[in-house]
Amino acid sequence: MDNFQALQTLRRWVSQSDNIVFFGGAGVSTESGIPDFRSVDGLYNMKYKFPPETILSHDFFCNHVGDFYEFYKDKMLYLDAKPNKAHLALAELERQGKLKAVVTQNIDGLHQAAGSKVVYELHGSVHRNYCVKCGEEHDAEYMKNSPFIPQCRKCGSLIKPDVVLYQEGLDQRTVTGAINAIQQCDMLIVGGTSLSVYPASGLINYYHGDKLVLINKTATNYDERADLLICDSIGTALDCCV
Repeated sequence: MDNFQALQTLRRWVSQSDNIVFFGGAGVSTESGIPDFRSVDGLYNMKYKFPPETILSHDFFCNHVGDFYEFYKDKMLYLDAKPNKAHLALAELERQGKLKAVVTQNIDGLHQAAGSKVVYELHGSVHRNYCVKCGEEHDAEYMKNSPFIPQCRKCGSLIKPDVVLYQEGLDQRTVTGAINAIQQCDMLIVGGTSLSVYPASGLINYYHGDKLVLINKTATNYDERADLLICDSIGTALDCCV
């Protein structure tokens, strides 16, 4: 099946379905100018004082908080980024009653900015930040504009972003919600992810329907399991469905 036929099939399946779940990764946000992690130009292939995998760990946050925030504010906070065609298409499909949930590995909040209401953020969000002492919440703008290490406006203590760092577990309520949505959907669209990050990528195993769609520019380990495989931009593919 060529790409044109695949997109036509995707459009037909979407028109016939009323319980769709979208599972997305970093490739959804790269079209908004936010770099991913594992591509040739991704964060993991850039040179820093410490490897990004080390910086984005719980131990590093606790023991090198200054270096953590130098990297975090420079490379993780893209507050000027806007939703792209993929985000907008998904929000529209939700408004139409077709899409029941977005499950995302991204932490940028662009799905909500586009208008999506039911979003399971597996790895948290840069838009939620909490004081480790009193629990006071701070927004991403406060974090971005704080000099050096952000401190709580209420008690002056350290603030931690509500993002899942290496060595930390996923929020179980979020995972449970995502699993339930995937188990119940009649169509699962997976896009912009290599499906190599566990445990998040394992959620695809909870889908037992016959409309598993994989949209990605490069191959994944799950390609052979897909009922429909599309090698194209996420925005291009989803935009044709609304």
